Amino acid sequence: MAAPEVAREDVQEYYGKTLNCTKDLKTNVCTIAGRPKMIKSVRQALAAVHDDVKASFYGCGLTIPPHIEGCRILDLGSGSGQDCFAISKLVGANGSVVGVDMTDKQLDIAYKHEEYHRELFGYKEKNTRFVKGYIEDLKAAELKDDEFDIVVSNCVVNLSPDKRAVLQEAYRVLKPGGELYFSDIYTENELPDAVRNDKVLWGECLAGALPWKDLISFSKQCGFTTPRLVSTAPVDISDEQAAAVLGELKFVSATYRMFKLNPSPSDGSKVTYQGTLSEYEAELPFDSELTFKAGVSVEVDADLSSILQNTRYASIFQVSPGSSDATVVKCPTDPFIGLPKQLDSAEGQKKATNGCCSQPSPACKPAAKSCCS
Repeated sequence: MAAPEVAREDVQEYYGKTLNCTKDLKTNVCTIAGRPKMIKSVRQALAAVHDDVKASFYGCGLTIPPHIEGCRILDLGSGSGQDCFAISKLVGANGSVVGVDMTDKQLDIAYKHEEYHRELFGYKEKNTRFVKGYIEDLKAAELKDDEFDIVVSNCVVNLSPDKRAVLQEAYRVLKPGGELYFSDIYTENELPDAVRNDKVLWGECLAGALPWKDLISFSKQCGFTTPRLVSTAPVDISDEQAAAVLGELKFVSATYRMFKLNPSPSDGSKVTYQGTLSEYEAELPFDSELTFKAGVSVEVDADLSSILQNTRYASIFQVSPGSSDATVVKCPTDPFIGLPKQLDSAEGQKKATNGCCSQPSPACKPAAKSCCS
């Protein structure tokens, strides 16, 4: 794998000079459609973001979890600021968002549009702040321990040469009970050097893709709960040059959520969602396997029981002792298992991966309408 300094320089070059808009991408990695259904407020928040910000934003998922009003949120690799500005609207005037990025060109776009979004959202003071820094070294960016309720990231961890350090730093800056909610690119096995050393594939978020089993291992080493798979989608490699280097290697875009919890003895329990969240009155999707129906009791394992009792979700769930012999739903960790069977074929992958995570500028507008508007 490339040395940290080389990898950083390559990524900065790619996102600072090579790419001008989504049309310049060689794969669909930064425009993958596989993400959870968006509620109205999230759609409106993303639609409200300035077109110039959308045009230079690259991501592979939806990194806006439910129940974030009033939260303090950190975005790792915030780029031009699309997710930050959308989250700015959703957290409200009492919440705040900090974006960290290492590329001056991307940060300049974010800086330029802070006042625009403050006025648009009707805030007396802006609730966004953008900081230049490296996501594997947040101390250098002067971000403190236990500072944030939620850390998000959209297809950026793969660009770091030290993924474990990124997760450790995210854990450090999260408050107890805080959440890391992020989308990224994963592979089944370790990638060969020919791929790891390809500068274009680094910029396309493929050469730095982490084997998904390493994510599970690193997360536990850093202290997080077991990652819970939220959504997954295949990556279609249509560029001939990229396909020639990658061969039969397979990649997926996946969104995971994990929490910072103090170790505590916990048994499985019976939980009931109270239906008190706006836009989630009937049901609350939690991961790829479990959606809580309002007023319906569900048996959950010790890990999920601890999450629901010791995070921001505690106020919207009733918890009671569970049955020792109850059957509970297990959330998978393997993002490849989660792929729909109909996506196994190349044609199926093409149908499923018409991008919608990034909004092109008028100069880069595709024939099909983007689903981000």
